[in-house]
Parts: sequence; structure tokens; C-alpha cells
Amino acid sequence: MSCDSPLIIALDHPSLDAALCLADRLDPKRCRVKVGKELFTRSGPDVLEALHGRGFEVFLDLKFHDIPNTVAGAVQAAAEQGVWMVNVHASGGRRMMEAARERLDRHGLETHLIAVTVLTSLEEADLAEVGVAGTAETQVERLAQLAQDSGMDGVVCSAQEAARLRELCGERFLKVTPGIRPTFAAADDQWRIMTPQAARASGSTHLVVGRPVTRAKDPMAALAAIEQELAA
Repeated sequence: MSCDSPLIIALDHPSLDAALCLADRLDPKRCRVKVGKELFTRSGPDVLEALHGRGFEVFLDLKFHDIPNTVAGAVQAAAEQGVWMVNVHASGGRRMMEAARERLDRHGLETHLIAVTVLTSLEEADLAEVGVAGTAETQVERLAQLAQDSGMDGVVCSAQEAARLRELCGERFLKVTPGIRPTFAAADDQWRIMTPQAARASGSTHLVVGRPVTRAKDPMAALAAIEQELAA
């Protein structure tokens, strides 16, 4: 059964055992899960198989960025392992994104393909250091429109940019937003953050939540508290 929750819980753990221990305390009917670089590098496809076996839909968050053919092959490999969503870096350019889109379509693979705009940990000073002039918001808008033109299903962006992207790209264009911090949680190391309720109201379609749930004494209680914030 497909999950219809907007919540994606980030399993940012260093080992397969730790990730599955946390997953076993969550309900796959009430959230999806995200597997990132460290966990996948340590555990490989085993973590996907284990999570799928527990009924979870998985967002494989590896942020591919390489030459078009290489990224297309990596996206195909992820989709063939049954992941619900996979992402690339929009800054990889139009040809890279179009190659990934074409590969999924050619093989009839229905995995959602989204593109990262600007990481939520980056501020304007960080962007300036790597040669990006202007504000983070301007860069997000530029890359989101390029991603949509290149056939992406949506983008990863800050919740603070979701409202503007809803105007530019429409309601159906996915806006997956990390940097979600419930009212009971600390900001940690991300700057462009927002509460779950405010993020949804701004246009976020999916909310990535990590430490407020994964470090809670009772992860399902924390997830339930976020659901209550969303329903308020």
C-alpha cells in the first residue's frame, strides 16, 4: 500500500543495524524514509532491500552529479532497485537531467526524479565563495525552472522558497524540503528552516525530518507530534 504522508524520515545513521533499529520503531503507513550517502556507502543495496521488506517507500538521497551518461545509468540502477524517489544536482545542467529523465522513461521506470537546487546549509556567503552571484533564493528559482524544463518531477529546496516555486512551477511540481524543525526541536546545523505546518502552508509537498524524530526517545511519539502540528 502506498504511503500518502508528506513526512520523510531521514535515516542518517552510520550502520545498517542502527538504521533498521530506528525503522522498526516507525510505521511505514505514516511516513517514508530517506537513505543518504553514508548509510548507502556502508550498507549498499542491502539497506534498500531491508526497508522495502518492512513496507517502506524509500527516497534514495545520493544527489548524483556527473556526466550525463553516468548519471542516467546511476538513476536507472536506483529505480531498478525499487526506490520511490531519487535525486540529482540541478547544477549538473540540462543535458544531465534530460539524460536521466530519458533513461527512466525508456525503461518504463516510475521512480520520482527530482533535482537539488541549493543545499539548506548554504548561505549567500557560501555561494559567493563558489562563484554564484546573487541571493540563494534567486539561484533556487533559476535551478528549479531549469529542472522543470529538463523533465524533473520536482526539486529539493528550502521551505522558505516553496511558495515562490509554487508560483513559478505549479502545485504538482514536487517541493521536497529539508530543514524542517517542529516547534519542539532545535535548529542544529541548518539555516533556512521552517516548522512543518508553515512549510506545508508555503507549498512544500514533502517534508524531510531527521534528528527531531531519529534522536527522540520515542520516535513514533515525535512523529505523532509533528502530525498534530500539521493538523492544527
